[in-house]
Amino acid sequence: MSSTATDVVRLLTVKGETLAVAESLTGGLVAAEITSVPGASKVFRGSVTAYATDLKHDLLEVDAALLAARGAVDPQVAAQMAAGVRKALGADWGIATTGVAGPDPQDGQPVGTVFVAVDGPAGTDAGSAGGGKVEALRLNGGRAEIRRESVRSVLALLLKELAGEQTGNERAQDTERNGGF
Repeated sequence: MSSTATDVVRLLTVKGETLAVAESLTGGLVAAEITSVPGASKVFRGSVTAYATDLKHDLLEVDAALLAARGAVDPQVAAQMAAGVRKALGADWGIATTGVAGPDPQDGQPVGTVFVAVDGPAGTDAGSAGGGKVEALRLNGGRAEIRRESVRSVLALLLKELAGEQTGNERAQDTERNGGF
């Protein structure tokens, strides 16, 4: 288990929020990393490993026209996967991975092209997810390294969003305690 996964579970627990995961190239590794943390059952709703492109539409409601036009390795697909799993599994937060781990290019994208996404509650703070966020990655290395780095990257993106939102809440609470200033 990684310290990032531990921090994600801790922050979700403190906030009383839940997480769902949609995976393609990582094939269940993100869910495995989250569930390796003791206490993850309090916050982890579940995951969908939509490895086949048609499952991204059928299970996660990714737009079929988008998939047909751009393929599965696309930032909008990642965003829709995160939003779709969040909705399908009834979670506060959804995260997603899609990309090309190799050995061959896919959908016109070279090996190492990865998109990770977070979809969360819309917030008013500048640092919060505000609905969704996607990060484009260009990773080097072999298949296993690309998949591992994809897991690390999506969890880091989620942690950043959770920590940004937590910081905003802490500021609001501090302002209340200090007479509104």
